[in-house]
Amino acid sequence: MALLEVEKLDAFYGVSQILHGIDLTFAPGEQVALIGRNGMGKTTLLRSLMGLMPLCRGSLRFHGHDIRNAAPETIARSGMALVPEGRGIFGSLSVTENLVMAARPGNHGRQSWTLPKIFELFPRLHERRNNGGHQLSGGEQQMLTIGRALMTNPDMIMIDEATEGLAPLVAQSIWQTLAIVRSEGIATIVVDKDFRSLAKVADRMVILSKGCVVFDGKPAALAAQPDVLERHLGV
Repeated sequence: MALLEVEKLDAFYGVSQILHGIDLTFAPGEQVALIGRNGMGKTTLLRSLMGLMPLCRGSLRFHGHDIRNAAPETIARSGMALVPEGRGIFGSLSVTENLVMAARPGNHGRQSWTLPKIFELFPRLHERRNNGGHQLSGGEQQMLTIGRALMTNPDMIMIDEATEGLAPLVAQSIWQTLAIVRSEGIATIVVDKDFRSLAKVADRMVILSKGCVVFDGKPAALAAQPDVLERHLGV
């Protein structure tokens, strides 16, 4: 059974329609790259899946249950986690406090992701564990936000702009982290502009253009269509 099913999803900001009839299916453990130029609806899609868009219509099913009208906290408890663009960490709390406040068992009581495991995944966070969130670099904040999402022991994690603004070495660490998350069987939707890095870790590539899905297939199939890449990504 599919983990997440999206059918004919429309989303609006006021009277402006942003998403137009989105149809997508995500399998358990699948890592999907969501790509496209700025303003094409990628963040809106993630926000819709997380219950953060009040104006949407269509069908959203997670674990076979209808979540279209569910509150964000209900969707989170059902096993979905979001790493938002801008990170949204609590600057007045320490690294450890940011992580511990999010900790909870996943479905069926699963507790694979614990504080020691996050610190093993991100040794830099362990070094900075007593520092406030406002004292962290951009790369450290991104590690913290991903770690906080993993502390909810999700079945699916969505990461918006995974490496935007990060130094190359830090970005490489994030890509390595995504490979580890994938190996743990967590489904992932990743938004980023680095097509080549995404193609190395993703099972599938989805391109959005003007709120519509214009490509949905394997990375190799997309790489074999340079005209599609040029038209929608300018690569």
